[in-house]
This record gives sequence, C-alpha cells and structure tokens, in this order.
Amino acid sequence: MRLPLPGETVDARGYATRPGGKGANQAAAAGKLGSTTCFLGCMGRDANAKMVLEALEDCDVDVSQVMHVDEPTGTAIILLQPNGENSIIIVGGANRNWRNVDESVQDTIRKAGALLLQREIPEQVNVVLAKIAKEANVPVYLDAGGVEEPISEELLSCLEVISPNETELARLTGLPTQTEEEVQRAAAKLLETGISQVLVKLGASGSMLFSSEGQIRQAAVQAPMVVDTTGAGDCFTAAYALSILEGKDKKSALAFAATAASLCIRKKGAMPSLPTRQETEDEIARIYQA
Repeated sequence: MRLPLPGETVDARGYATRPGGKGANQAAAAGKLGSTTCFLGCMGRDANAKMVLEALEDCDVDVSQVMHVDEPTGTAIILLQPNGENSIIIVGGANRNWRNVDESVQDTIRKAGALLLQREIPEQVNVVLAKIAKEANVPVYLDAGGVEEPISEELLSCLEVISPNETELARLTGLPTQTEEEVQRAAAKLLETGISQVLVKLGASGSMLFSSEGQIRQAAVQAPMVVDTTGAGDCFTAAYALSILEGKDKKSALAFAATAASLCIRKKGAMPSLPTRQETEDEIARIYQA
C-alpha cells in the first residue's frame, strides 16, 4: 500500500479501530510504566469513548474526571505504510469542546508531580491548565504534536519541557531541521523563549535533549522489526517525564524513554503496543548485558 495521489483510489490490506489519541497515549504509557496517573479530557457519549475509557482503565489510569459532551469522541485516521511509518488525519470532535476547568480538575493538577499536555485540545485550554500547574510549581511538558498553529507566548512561558519531532520543530521555529546542526540551531531558538528543555524526537535517528546544561544525544534502541510507529512519540515523552519525576538524571531518563519507545513500535496500535515497566526494564537489562 502507498498513499493515494489526488483523485486516486488505492486498495488497503486491512482496517482496525483501536484506542488512542496523544493525551490518552501519554496517560496510558505512564500508567503502564508504573506511575499513578489521572487522565483529564473531554469525550463524547459514543462507542469510541467507551473503548478509550476501558483501555485507559486497563492501563491503571484514573478516568473519573473525564468530561462528556454531545459531540463525537476525537478520532485519528491513521494511514499505515508497510514499513511501519504513518500519516495521520485528526478529527477533533469532543476534544475541541472543553467548556470549563472545574475546581476538582484544578486540584488534581496542583497535586500532580507533572502535567503532560499536547496540541489536540484547544490552545486556550492548554494555557489555562499550564498556568494552574506553573502557579503550583508543577512542571509542564508539552508534546508539540497536534495542530499546526504557532504556540502562544502565554503557553510557552509556562513550559518546563517541549517535545517536538524534527518536522514540528521546523514549523515552530521557521528554521530547517534536516541535519543535526540545523536541529541544534532550531532548538536553541526555542530555548531563547525561556523553556528549560527542548526534547527533539528524531525517529529512527534517536533523540536530542537541549538545555542550559548543554545537549545530550540518545541513539534509538533498534527494534528487530518495525510494525507500527503510532504512539511511539507519546510513549517516549511520557517515559522521559516519568523517569525525571522518579529522580533519574537526564541521560538515564532518555535511555529509559528510548527503550520504551522501541518496544512500542514492535506491535500494532497505539495503546495496545505500550510496554509495561517490567518489559522495559527487562529490555534495558538485555541491552546492557549484550
């Protein structure tokens, strides 16, 4: 299979509906990796909402504060290529219909160890949530995936960590990111906004972390076979945040995140492919014993 050209129809090898979404994937990844995790979101009242909520609960995620509205649950249409690469179309649905951030949600954020955000919900909602976290000294991580609009200065000023891939980094900075040197220059531009860390996901080339302390290069952990890259970036960001929260240094946190992401791409689906803590630690032990 390949992506169709304009006006063309192509035959696909299969079709499946699976739970996912960037925020849900991050929460599920953190939950499966052993973190006490609460998912804050807005869903419809449809079958997709039931599927996602059940999947999150299976990953030991608290979903008691999820809001429901009379809109379809947010959906991503993922076109998966034979080599495991994907192209994604997002239908926002209920994700675009946050109506309020009540006191219980605010209290949950204030008590959290970290707040993980992404750009599949309205920018202004992210701003409100990030401000609550910052005022409570809760570090805010933003996965840059989602809408393509520029990130507001209001939101940037609240972030501890921003995590784009190279395409998102280029879009955010207006600079090329085709080479490692270009990625460095683009990341430096983001650091100038006051963000403490820029964590760039480079797919098969690994990742790079930039901060005032310098930069760290993390190689990708090679998978025996790439089945589906969907959710790998979400898994990586969540695993890194969890590791930092547990007191690991940045280098160790990157290695843990890279291992978790590698395990993720070996199975189909976003949430179904997320590794457990034991699977990740066993893989790390295997790598360093080899």
